[in-house]
Amino acid sequence: MDDDRPEVLLTGLLFYDLVLTGLGRPPAPGEEIWTGGMGCGPGGIANLAVAASRFGLRTSLATVFGDDFYGAHCREVLAGQEGVDLALSRTADGWHTPVTVALDLPAAGSAGHAGHAGNGAAASDRALVTHGQEPPYSQDALMGDPPEARTALVHLEAEPRAWIAKAAANGTRVYADVGWDPTLQWSADLLDQLALCHAFLPNETEATAYTRTDSAVAALGTLAELVPVAVVTRGAHGAIAVDQTTGEYAEAPALDVDVLDATGAGDVFGASFVAASLGGWPLAERLRFAVLAASLSVRHHGGALAAPGWYGVDRWWRSLTDPGLARAYGFLTDRIPADVGPPVRHAPVTPPVLRP
Repeated sequence: MDDDRPEVLLTGLLFYDLVLTGLGRPPAPGEEIWTGGMGCGPGGIANLAVAASRFGLRTSLATVFGDDFYGAHCREVLAGQEGVDLALSRTADGWHTPVTVALDLPAAGSAGHAGHAGNGAAASDRALVTHGQEPPYSQDALMGDPPEARTALVHLEAEPRAWIAKAAANGTRVYADVGWDPTLQWSADLLDQLALCHAFLPNETEATAYTRTDSAVAALGTLAELVPVAVVTRGAHGAIAVDQTTGEYAEAPALDVDVLDATGAGDVFGASFVAASLGGWPLAERLRFAVLAASLSVRHHGGALAAPGWYGVDRWWRSLTDPGLARAYGFLTDRIPADVGPPVRHAPVTPPVLRP
């Protein structure tokens, strides 16, 4: 890159995630159940930050850490281990880092949670229990006048954030997603914020609900009139996209993978799409790359530390034996950098200590 601006600018709520796996069934009141394993690590906005940083992008994160063990651990992982710039972040005295305990239960579907859920199908349900309070600093207070950055990854909410307009005005390209509306109103007013955005990447349920359409293709057509680059992720059906700046349309099928934990898969998709976009890749390559990275992430526990980075993509490519996938992803030969970095560190997964 030809300048030292942040390549990805982020802000949002951080969680400490504790994932308990291998439960045969949910516990009954008054009952103790021993799990088959445990994973832990930063979650929430950390999912995007780590996914971007592992692709070698200069990543600047504005978030709030509590002055507790969980905050100190997440800060060390993000800054010390993953190289995320935390100059815009703050540690709040007397405020506790939000903690989510996820129980991985056998089921046919996947449960969602704002800041944690991904856009893929899962082999289990997750029962989630979160403790936390609103942080003492808002996104706008953390950002102030945001630094010039090449891109910003944002989560659109009903109440517009002032910093997003400032970032767009200083030349930052805004890539946005959106979450589940618990009111089920799906107010179309939220789409007015797309005037500030370069790209919008909702999942199929969100896209059809906000556009009042009945299919991903119809929703994509409506969104393409509102934002230069529109993407609709479709879980097990892959993703579709339109880039009005180049006139490209693309579809990418999902990869057939065993899903261990879909937490943060949507965030990995978004960060990977931005990484490929910063590289100036054709839309079809950007979309396939994002689908691949998200698919690789669901094979590991947790959100942030499941992101594959260049190391994970390179390992997948070198071990590939399927001729169809080899043709479809042949562009990786020219895209994977010579130095893919050290092996990525996944969330620590600890087997239980059995009682005698």
